[in-house]
Amino acid sequence: MTKADIIERLYGQVGLSRKESGDVVELVFDAIKATLERGEKVKISGFGNFVVREKAARVGRNPQTGDAIEITARRVLSFRPSQVLKTALNEGSLPVDAPATGQNARSTPKNDAKTGETEDLP
Repeated sequence: MTKADIIERLYGQVGLSRKESGDVVELVFDAIKATLERGEKVKISGFGNFVVREKAARVGRNPQTGDAIEITARRVLSFRPSQVLKTALNEGSLPVDAPATGQNARSTPKNDAKTGETEDLP
């Protein structure tokens, strides 16, 4: 899903104009970005938490030469899904119009290499 897809869904379901929908999405993303830039956590109930973590400088190795190199300190963003989202993903209670994506999305049945049996899709 892209930002344009979110804007289009907001336009279609809420009834705002495309420009207003785009402005709302931009406003939300700007607020999230500004909060994360300040190093604060973003909690979205029923969805998850975005957290900025500080990673200390450390010594790493160049895999080709084996030479030691210093990896600089940096801030990284991590996302931790809420239990509600985890449950929805695992129980399949996502909206019907949500496309199946990821490694578990298949359009053809899975064949068992040992027995030759075909697994029925849900």
